[in-house]
This record gives sequence, structure tokens and C-alpha cells, in this order.
Amino acid sequence: MMDQFRLKPEALTSPCRIEDLGFETTAELEALKGIIGQDRAVEALEFALKIKKKGYNVFIAGLSGTGRNSYAHSITEKFAKDMEIPNDWIYVFNFKNPDIPKALSMETGLGLQFKKDIEGMIEILKKEIPIAFNGREYETKKNEILRTFQQKNQEIVGELNNTAQNSGFLFKESEQGLITVPLKDDRPMTQEEYNNLSVEEMEEIRHRSNQLSLETLEILNKLRGLEEQLRDAVKRLDKKIAYDIINYHINKLTQRYGHRRELREFMNEVEEDILENIEAFKKEKEQKEPEELLMMPLQFNENFFNRYKVNLLINNAALRHAPIINETNPTFSNLLGTIEYKNEMGILKTDFMEIKPGSLHRANGGFLIIQAKEILSQPHAWETLKRTLKTGEINIESLNKQMGYVVTSSLKPQPIPIDVKVIIIGDASIYHLLFSMDEDFKKLFKIMADFDVEMEKNQENVMKMAKFIAAHCREVGLKDFDKTAVARIIEYSSRLADHQNKLSSRFNQIVEVLYEADTWAQLEGVDQVTKQHVEKAIQKKIHRNSKYEEKLNEMFEEGTLLIDVVGEKIGQINGLAVMGTGEHSFGKPSRITVSTYQGKAGIINIEREVKKSGSLHDKGVLILSGYLGCKYAQEKPMSLSVSVSFEQNYSMIDGDSASSTELYAILSSIAQVPIKQNIAVTGSVNQKGEIQPIGGVNEKIEGFFDICKRKGLTGEQGVMIPKQNIKNLMLKEEVIKAVKESKFHIYAIGHVEEGIEILTGIPAGEKNHKGEYPKETINGLITSKLKNLINEEEEK
Repeated sequence: MMDQFRLKPEALTSPCRIEDLGFETTAELEALKGIIGQDRAVEALEFALKIKKKGYNVFIAGLSGTGRNSYAHSITEKFAKDMEIPNDWIYVFNFKNPDIPKALSMETGLGLQFKKDIEGMIEILKKEIPIAFNGREYETKKNEILRTFQQKNQEIVGELNNTAQNSGFLFKESEQGLITVPLKDDRPMTQEEYNNLSVEEMEEIRHRSNQLSLETLEILNKLRGLEEQLRDAVKRLDKKIAYDIINYHINKLTQRYGHRRELREFMNEVEEDILENIEAFKKEKEQKEPEELLMMPLQFNENFFNRYKVNLLINNAALRHAPIINETNPTFSNLLGTIEYKNEMGILKTDFMEIKPGSLHRANGGFLIIQAKEILSQPHAWETLKRTLKTGEINIESLNKQMGYVVTSSLKPQPIPIDVKVIIIGDASIYHLLFSMDEDFKKLFKIMADFDVEMEKNQENVMKMAKFIAAHCREVGLKDFDKTAVARIIEYSSRLADHQNKLSSRFNQIVEVLYEADTWAQLEGVDQVTKQHVEKAIQKKIHRNSKYEEKLNEMFEEGTLLIDVVGEKIGQINGLAVMGTGEHSFGKPSRITVSTYQGKAGIINIEREVKKSGSLHDKGVLILSGYLGCKYAQEKPMSLSVSVSFEQNYSMIDGDSASSTELYAILSSIAQVPIKQNIAVTGSVNQKGEIQPIGGVNEKIEGFFDICKRKGLTGEQGVMIPKQNIKNLMLKEEVIKAVKESKFHIYAIGHVEEGIEILTGIPAGEKNHKGEYPKETINGLITSKLKNLINEEEEK
């Protein structure tokens, strides 16, 4: 009976056939191009990068180490090479609205040249304009204007004096302008004479003065108008002199940059502003005295000339293809850019030159790669990215305003239109969370590229894995791997995938073995990495992380943790669980005991009663009630209490992989039939008694094998697993060797009744034509026991 369920050694692993590799060492192989076993994800990524519609950004989902990051960079680089290099962007002063700096774009590489040309022109004008205004031509023309106006001024003053003399006054020029002086005997009155006047005389003079003011009002207005005409005439002269100089330089720039309307308009505005503020250029700074600089109008101090500077925000001249930006710290400011402030004598000041770009600016016209966990952990960053993608433009804002704080007035730069493909990398749980909770996410990230953790183990993928090893050897300078080493890595990859017909896609774990195997080869001083070096790297990696496993095994060996691997016991069985310590997971046998007695409580899960049981384990125990009721309580209710416990367990238990194990112990306890302690069991069960597959089958088998080896292999020990898990077997060579030598056994079953026969050596039993089970079968013994309990209950 047991032989038909016992697995043969060749079913316990999936060896890589060395003779099928077709090479001696990885030196003979071409380097791998692309990625292995991610056809679905690659297809999704390529489609997303080809489509140019709004909202087709990408979320790459998958576990770390599956090549998500490296492939995201390689595929974007491939597409970026065929894309145009985006324009440069600059910010310039907005002469009409200084609080809203202008954003201007121009062809790649022109930004830096434009900055140099504009700022260079201003430096030239700061030298040429003072020279022109200190020249003889300007002085001559200005003096002509002054002479003309002085003549007119004298005429008007003479007219004033004619009127004033009739009233007994004279107009006299002073530092305060024209003043009236009273006359005495047709001559100006002295201060002493004025002081000796009586009150009546002074009142009479004041009356005549007021009357004179009324009479000369129109003439004085003429004089003031004349002064305005003088200033206007001088200003027109200044503008004409300056215009000839400025226009020459502006025309030169217009010929170079005039093909862009925005640049042409900006240069015209620069020209107009310089003409309006020509006083700032009239004297070179070096010629001014310190006192003169202090007395200089505030609007013409050194900061005044900042308005003619150019803030080269994005300079793409050095790019060879469209930009690819990997933003490792996607904060609000790093994404959106910022406006910095300078502390000047305790006052925070800023201008358009303090606008700094963010990664969205640098990635504009290309690709932006972000880690999901990073951006979701930064305040306001996720909302900022979404808003930018929705509006199609980058608005540089202060975080203070975003948070609703009242701050001093700041700049609001013109937004920059954006054309970027955003790639977010995270795991599937984050994707599903965003998809279900964030309405915008569905609209903005319409493509999901799902990276698998495993791939088919076919000849094509085996060769690709070999080429992957070859590529890594060349990239980082590892020794060549021979075909035995490659074959062992292929087998290790299948073990990581827990599947005979699969390979793991978690390349980071493969790469670690490559590095460590190469190191062991170096320490031995050999030229090539062989199977022995790979095996040593794997075993040493396990050894570094297996302290907890060793401690537990010592406790089993010493008898601190109780377990029987020989003999038979009623209501006692060895279950198998998987434990982990980060890098390393291993199987741990656990003794499960069952007590049955008269009562109506049903199954009592001791772990649940003390709150040491997870919901999945509770579900598994409840399923046992369903199976027992379906199988044995069709006619009359079960009058039975069952107590189930994991012995010497003081931590949380979850998962239903021990449900079949618990069921066997319950059946043993009811039937009072002993279970072989040399066979450990794993597998979940449904209400129909069918055995269902579980995870961690390799670790569970090897964990029980290690305990048996420490306590002494008898040739009778083994593990019973679900038959669906045969394909997951990738056992270590030591276990396979023990199976070959019949020192250890693996059984694969599909139903509880098959398992109970193996564990007890007694047939499960089938109903005869009367609907009864044979007495000497497990089912017959259980049925008989339950009937006796019911009869005893009825007699009471």
C-alpha cells in the first residue's frame, strides 16, 4: 500500500542536464540583451512608452530583485535614443508684471548662448552709454537745449519782474527757487529795514504780496511748464543718444533669436526698459564716489541690473538623447522645483534668478522614474505629481502656500508645459491600494507592467540565464563560470522558484551567489568558477543565516523540545511548519496531540482559546468539523469533544497547512489506533477529505530530515505531502541520496483516507451494501466508537 505513494528519487528534483548546455564556459557566450521571462511586463512597458496620449503613464509592479529597476532604465534608454532632445528653458524678468517671471523656451543649446548674449550686452551698455553721455557731442546738444531754455526763462522772469515792480516787489532766484522781495525806493529792502516795519506796514506788504501772487499765477505756471519742457527735451536727447547704441546691439540679437516671437518680444521690452531707466547706465559704477552710491535712487542700486539677467533653468546642451531622470528623493521641492530666498540684513528677498528646477523640469521631454514607497512617504509629493500630470504644466509654488500658511509675498513664475512619461516602481499591493483608493491614479497610470517572480524552465530561458551569467561576469569582472557551475545555478534558481518547471526571476539572489562563488574561486586561486564553488557559496550563505535553525535542532537533539521519530502513539503526530529569519527559511517539526472524550463541545482549538492562533488556522480547524460531521454524523449527532494542541508552542500559529495533520491525530484518537511517529505530515484538507497543496514543501521535508539524521536514521522515517506538491520538490542532494539508499521516504497522497492508511497501516475502509464500514478498518473503528458514545449518552 505504501509503495504506490512512495516517490522515486528522480521525482524529488529537476536536474539541469549539463550535456544540453552546449558550451564549456560562459566566455563562449554572448552577453544577454534585454530581460528574461518577463514577456508580459515587457510588452506592457513597450506599449506604454510608444503611446503618446495623456494618462498613459506606467506603474511597474513586482517584487524587489525581479529586474524592475534595471529594465526600466534600459528600456527608457532604448526609447530615449530615438526621441528628440527637448528645448532649453529660461526664466526672465517680466517688465509688465514683475511678480510673474516669464518662462521662455528655445532650441537645445541656445539657452546658455542667449544668457551670455543678453547679460554680455548689458555689460557692454554699462560701459558704452556712460562714454556717450560724457562725450562732446552730447554736451554740445545738451548745452544748446539749456541755452534755449535759459533765454526763455529770463524772458519769463523779466515779465514777472515788470508785473512785480508795479506792486512794489522784485523776484529773486535762490536755492529754494524764485522768491519775492519787497522794494523800498526802487531797491530791494534789507532785512533790517523789513524788521523795522510797523505792523500796519507789514500787513499792507502781505496784502500786496497776495495780490501779486494772483496776478503772476499764469506767468509762474509758464515757468513751471518751461522746466518740464526742459526735462523732457533732455530726456528725449538722452533717449536718442542711448537708442542709437542700444538698438545696434538689440538688432544683432534679433537677427540671431528673432525667429522666436517670445524672444523677440522680450528683447523689445529690454530695449524699452533700458531707455526708460537710462539714468542707471549714465555713469559706470567704478566712477561713482561712495557717497554718490549711497545717494543713488533706490531703484537704480546694483540689484536693479538683475532684471536684465537670464535664469537658465534647463540647459539640455549636454544631453545625447531625451532625458531619463531617476528621482531617488521625490520630495515636493525636488519634484516641482523651488524659489529660494536670500537674507539681506535680516530681510528675506528673492527674484526670478532664485527659481531652481525640479526633476519634473529636468525630465520634461523624456522619462521620470520614481519609487512608489518614496513618493508616497513624502508630504504633498504625490498630490503635486498628480496635479502636474492632470494640468499638463509645472507650476512652481511655495510649500508654505500649499500648507495654507500666510507668508510674505512671493513670485508666481509662469507655468512650463510638460511632456513627460512617468514610471513608478512598486509592489502589487501598493498598485491595488492606489487603484482602489485614488480616483486620479486610474486616469493617470493606465498601464500596469507586472513583473513575475518566476518563468518557464525551457531550453530558451536556460540559455538566457547562462547568457545573463556571462554578461554579469564581463560587467563586474568575475571569473568565467564553467558549465557545471551554470547548471548548479539553474538548479538553485528552480529551488528559489519552488518549482521543478520554473526558474526564479529574482535575479538579485542569483547575483549574490555569482559574487560569492567568484570569491571562493579567487581564494582557491583557480581560473574558473565550478559547481563546487557555487555549492560552497550556497551552503555558506545558508550557514550565515541558520543560527536559529541550529539552536532549535540542538534542542530537539537534547530532548528540550519533545519529538518522537520512532515508534507509534495514539492521538499524536508530527506536523511541519516553516519558520524564517529574513534571508533564510527552514522547516520546523511540531508535535500535535489530540484528546477525545465524551461531550458536545465539538473541536476545541487550544491555540485559539489562548489567542495564539491566526484566522487561517482557525478556518482549517473549523473545516475539520465539517469533514467529521459529513463523514460520521449523517444519522445522529456526534457526542464528542476533541481538544487539539501544538505542543511546546508559545508563538502565533497561522495557516491551514497542518489541518490534515490535525485530522489524522483526531481520527487516531477516536479510533484508538496508534500513528507512526517516523512519518511527519503536511497538507491542508477540505470538507470532503481531499488533500490540498501547501507552501514551503522543500523546507518542511528538509527540516524533518535534519532532525531524523541527528536522532539517527532508521530507514523507516519520511514525510507525507500532498501529491500536487510533487512539482515543487527541489530537495538538497543529501535528502535525495538518503531516499536513493532507502534511508528516508517521501509519500505523496491526494485524500485523507490514503494518508491514514500510511500512518496507521490499517485500511480506511469503504461502506458495504448495508452502508456499514468493516469493523477492522479506521472508519469502522471510528463509527463504532461514536455509536458507543451516543448510546452511553442516551442511557444517561
